[in-house]
Amino acid sequence: MMGPVLAACLLIILSTAWISQANGATCKKDGGVCTCNDQTKNVDCSSKGLTAIPSNIPADTDRLQLHMNKLSSLSAKAFHSLSSLTFLELSYNQLQTLPPGVFDHLVELDTLGLNNNQLKSLPSGIFDKLTKLTDLRLNTNKLQSLPHGVFDKLTELKELSLSNNQLKRVPEGAFDKLQNIKDLRLEENPWDCSCRDILYLSNWIREKKGTVSNIEAAECDGGTKAVLEITEEEAAEDCVYPNTTTAIPTTIITTLASSNDDDIPELPVPQENFQKFLGYQEPDHLPTQPQCLMSISGYLGLMMSLVLTSAAILYVIHFLKKA
Repeated sequence: MMGPVLAACLLIILSTAWISQANGATCKKDGGVCTCNDQTKNVDCSSKGLTAIPSNIPADTDRLQLHMNKLSSLSAKAFHSLSSLTFLELSYNQLQTLPPGVFDHLVELDTLGLNNNQLKSLPSGIFDKLTKLTDLRLNTNKLQSLPHGVFDKLTELKELSLSNNQLKRVPEGAFDKLQNIKDLRLEENPWDCSCRDILYLSNWIREKKGTVSNIEAAECDGGTKAVLEITEEEAAEDCVYPNTTTAIPTTIITTLASSNDDDIPELPVPQENFQKFLGYQEPDHLPTQPQCLMSISGYLGLMMSLVLTSAAILYVIHFLKKA
């Protein structure tokens, strides 16, 4: 009668192993690409050549490192199951945009690294749920503007880096809600000191001088003068900055408005621009090589488990019949 008992034990062991593999498919110990530390709840997926976020990252992960990969986009739900995260590192990737709401479930997040990417803009409200954030790094991107109120909910923020971007101005009141800010890096941006919009930043720097580190390093475009030294006489122009790089010049709008329909020339529109106009978008991303390998590995493991499980069941039935 020992045969059926041993077979039953084998069946239980195989089932447990299969469940473990399915739940932790991202970790190296289960054949995945990332390194997981059960004690520190740290998942390290850095420097893996990833073009998409790995699946099945443990839900209780505290620190997630995804820096130095090839991420160019993120799914809006990429981090929705990781509400325990306090540290998220996405630096040194190729991110060009961020989908609205991508960070909304990370209510415990303390540190967010988005530096050294290719971000040109930020969605409105992108950081609104990150009320515990103390360190935000946006330096070394291609940011041309900031949404109004983008930092308003970050009242616990202590460090903010915006250096080495393409910022010419910040919205009125951009930093007013940062009650705990200690370090703000603004250097290496082409600050436009000829426009009145710069006066908010100039006055804010002058007011916080000596209490917030590094703000005095902000210089006007060309390095001719520090932003905090700009006067109202110098910043005399009322400049208008378009929200996008595809804004239609005012002269063209005026010309079209004053013309008859018959006089408006028919302009050729490139196919790719026409698709964008209609709202056409490419799929988020195709399956990546690491993901495909992980999927194949998972299926092979599942098939092997099913074969062994079936063999164990047949073994049990065989001995039960003999008994």
